[in-house]
Amino acid sequence: MATTTEPTTLQAAHNEATERRPPSNANLTAWVAFHQSNARMYRAVADVDRWHHHEAMYWVGYEERKAGEVSARIQAEKPRSD
Repeated sequence: MATTTEPTTLQAAHNEATERRPPSNANLTAWVAFHQSNARMYRAVADVDRWHHHEAMYWVGYEERKAGEVSARIQAEKPRSD
Protein backbone atom coordinates (compact mmCIF):
# COMPACT_ATOMS: atom_id res chain seq x y z
CA MET A 1 0.00 0.00 0.00
CA ALA A 2 1.51 3.31 -1.09
CA THR A 3 1.51 6.21 1.31
CA THR A 4 1.03 9.76 0.13
CA THR A 5 3.31 12.37 1.62
CA GLU A 6 2.74 16.08 1.45
CA PRO A 7 5.45 18.18 -0.16
CA THR A 8 7.89 19.75 2.27
CA THR A 9 9.63 22.17 -0.09
CA LEU A 10 8.31 24.85 -2.38
CA GLN A 11 9.83 23.09 -5.40
CA ALA A 12 8.12 19.83 -4.46
CA ALA A 13 4.83 21.72 -4.08
CA HIS A 14 5.21 23.23 -7.56
CA ASN A 15 5.92 19.76 -8.95
CA GLU A 16 2.87 18.33 -7.18
CA ALA A 17 0.63 21.12 -8.49
CA THR A 18 1.90 20.54 -12.02
CA GLU A 19 1.19 16.81 -11.80
CA ARG A 20 -2.35 17.34 -10.47
CA ARG A 21 -3.31 20.13 -12.87
CA PRO A 22 -6.65 19.41 -14.55
CA PRO A 23 -6.83 19.37 -18.33
CA SER A 24 -7.62 22.74 -19.89
CA ASN A 25 -11.10 21.55 -20.82
CA ALA A 26 -11.99 20.43 -17.26
CA ASN A 27 -15.18 21.82 -15.79
CA LEU A 28 -14.95 24.91 -13.61
CA THR A 29 -15.64 23.08 -10.36
CA ALA A 30 -12.55 20.95 -10.97
CA TRP A 31 -10.52 24.15 -11.34
CA VAL A 32 -11.92 25.62 -8.11
CA ALA A 33 -11.03 22.41 -6.25
CA PHE A 34 -7.54 22.43 -7.81
CA HIS A 35 -6.83 26.02 -6.73
CA GLN A 36 -8.24 25.50 -3.23
CA SER A 37 -6.16 22.36 -2.79
CA ASN A 38 -3.06 24.19 -3.99
CA ALA A 39 -3.68 27.02 -1.51
CA ARG A 40 -3.85 24.51 1.36
CA MET A 41 -0.71 22.76 0.12
CA TYR A 42 1.30 25.99 -0.21
CA ARG A 43 0.15 27.11 3.26
CA ALA A 44 1.45 23.85 4.74
CA VAL A 45 4.73 24.19 2.83
CA ALA A 46 5.16 27.75 4.12
CA ASP A 47 5.23 26.33 7.65
CA VAL A 48 7.97 23.78 6.96
CA ASP A 49 10.11 25.30 4.17
CA ARG A 50 11.11 28.36 6.15
CA TRP A 51 13.66 29.50 3.55
CA HIS A 52 10.76 29.96 1.12
CA HIS A 53 8.06 31.01 3.58
CA HIS A 54 7.21 34.34 1.96
CA GLU A 55 7.25 32.97 -1.56
CA ALA A 56 4.99 30.09 -0.52
CA MET A 57 2.62 32.59 1.09
CA TYR A 58 2.54 34.50 -2.20
CA TRP A 59 1.37 31.27 -3.85
CA VAL A 60 -1.29 30.81 -1.16
CA GLY A 61 -2.71 34.21 -2.07
CA TYR A 62 -2.42 33.54 -5.79
CA GLU A 63 -4.28 30.23 -5.57
CA GLU A 64 -6.98 31.72 -3.32
CA ARG A 65 -7.49 34.56 -5.82
CA LYS A 66 -7.71 32.12 -8.72
CA ALA A 67 -10.26 29.97 -6.83
CA GLY A 68 -12.30 33.10 -6.15
CA GLU A 69 -12.17 34.20 -9.79
CA VAL A 70 -13.33 30.80 -11.03
CA SER A 71 -16.06 30.66 -8.36
CA ALA A 72 -17.28 34.09 -9.48
CA ARG A 73 -17.33 32.85 -13.06
CA ILE A 74 -19.44 29.86 -12.02
CA GLN A 75 -21.89 32.17 -10.24
CA ALA A 76 -22.07 34.50 -13.26
CA GLU A 77 -22.86 31.58 -15.56
CA LYS A 78 -25.71 30.26 -13.40
CA PRO A 79 -29.11 30.91 -14.91
CA ARG A 80 -31.08 33.55 -13.04
CA SER A 81 -34.53 32.82 -11.72
CA ASP A 82 -36.21 36.21 -11.54
